[in-house]
Amino acid sequence: MKKIPEPFEFKECVSIVKSTGEKARNLIEMRKLISKVGNECIFHHVYQYFLKGHILEYTNDFAEWAGETLEERALAERLASIDPYTLKSVASVRKAILGEIDGFLSIFPEPRDVVSGSEFYFNETVNLVFPVGIKTKNLAEFLVAIEHVDTGSIYYHFYDSRVRLGEGVMDDFSMWIEHTLGRKKVAEKIRAIDPFMHSIESIRKHIKEIVEEYVRADMEGVAY
Repeated sequence: MKKIPEPFEFKECVSIVKSTGEKARNLIEMRKLISKVGNECIFHHVYQYFLKGHILEYTNDFAEWAGETLEERALAERLASIDPYTLKSVASVRKAILGEIDGFLSIFPEPRDVVSGSEFYFNETVNLVFPVGIKTKNLAEFLVAIEHVDTGSIYYHFYDSRVRLGEGVMDDFSMWIEHTLGRKKVAEKIRAIDPFMHSIESIRKHIKEIVEEYVRADMEGVAY
């Protein structure tokens, strides 16, 4: 008797922002606080940047503040070049951020203060994860679901999973498609999408296009 594949259950991540009570008026204060705040704070300002719907001129809150508030574009570009999914761990990301700031401060050791109200406020998040009531058993059902689930679900399964699974490159979608459905080529194409270079909606579009190609091939009897 053929075994029925375990369905993929879509879940969603909702973040509740909490203030740490810490803020920085200048780059030296920011550097000091980055070195001591908890991992949850670094995670919020770096990894969850993609959940906030920003235009991808910057890739984390630290880079955005450096570029938009401090108007230090060179530093902002350096901070924005830090890829958290390549570095894989919060500790490595923190070290890379501190390294870029230290390099800048070695050249410009007396940064100016920002005006009152423009300080960098350090926050962290409490994540609430819950099922959205959608389960899929095959690629065709998955294709329909991926088109309609909220961005919080895409974020949780494609971005958050790379930290949660501790792989840096592995996501929930490709893992299920490869290990449960046995569709390794589909999984590899999804895994090859660079989360660092796309918005959440762009990720959705790429996944949809990849899966649609294989669903169409299945319907036409084309072997992949």
